[in-house]
Amino acid sequence: MRIAIYGRAFNDTVLPYVQEVFDALDFYQIKAVIYQEYHEFIKSKCKVCEGFTTFQNNAELIERADLLISLGGDGTLLDTLALVRDSGIPVIGINFGRLGFLASINKNEVRTAIAALINKNYTLDKRSVLSLASKYNLFGDENFALNDVTIHRRDDSAMMIIHAYMNDEFINSYWADGLLIATPTGSTAYSLSCGGPIILPSSQNFVITPIAPHNLNVRPLIVPDDATLTFKVEARSAKFLVSCDSRTETVDRSVKIKLSKASFPVNLIRLNGETYLTTLRNKLLWGIDTRNY
Repeated sequence: MRIAIYGRAFNDTVLPYVQEVFDALDFYQIKAVIYQEYHEFIKSKCKVCEGFTTFQNNAELIERADLLISLGGDGTLLDTLALVRDSGIPVIGINFGRLGFLASINKNEVRTAIAALINKNYTLDKRSVLSLASKYNLFGDENFALNDVTIHRRDDSAMMIIHAYMNDEFINSYWADGLLIATPTGSTAYSLSCGGPIILPSSQNFVITPIAPHNLNVRPLIVPDDATLTFKVEARSAKFLVSCDSRTETVDRSVKIKLSKASFPVNLIRLNGETYLTTLRNKLLWGIDTRNY
């Protein structure tokens, strides 16, 4: 089995858990391929086993790996989308961050998780991806998002008016600080904190969630994921912000944003015995009411 490792810089409190990942791989005689920038960061901190090679981009990852392990939180796992893209390479996240909806493996379960991967005791959870199109090709060849695409005012600008269309039919003009369009995966992220619903991954929907709307009767709207969504911005400021997951660009207000479902899903690894509803209960502390015991 060919395993790739991706991560970000970390503080020393998680160092023992990172080392445990490499120790577990060494136990199973797996010579992983490590993202080059991460390798440069950890080589002086961890005892990285000899024989580990590096990769820098999507092409090298596809050539050298069968699956990818993300070491960090949900933001770290979102970064892997730019590397995996449409290759179908499965991704699993070991959570060194806080909540960890996507990176669902607890840092205290490293050896159990590695053993499950080696023995192929897992299933693939296919997650839909948003594809963004615009006049200026804002994000180069990375115009896609696993969580959400956000249209947002700049920090020093006034409220925006965002005109929204579905399959060229007018939906609404949102008077708000911004608007976010989330996949089912992203429904538990920014959208949830803005009052959006939780959508199960297999639901085949997207949700349009206003950010601080100035009309109290405006609510999140669930739309089918086979629709094409178009957004036009009206604002006093000449610029606004567009984010694809954690990547952000400043955009001229004349630019139209068009969103649709990408032609490929992302394969997240779910260990046997782990379900989406289990994750919800654990992360949102559902059932913690003492009346349940």
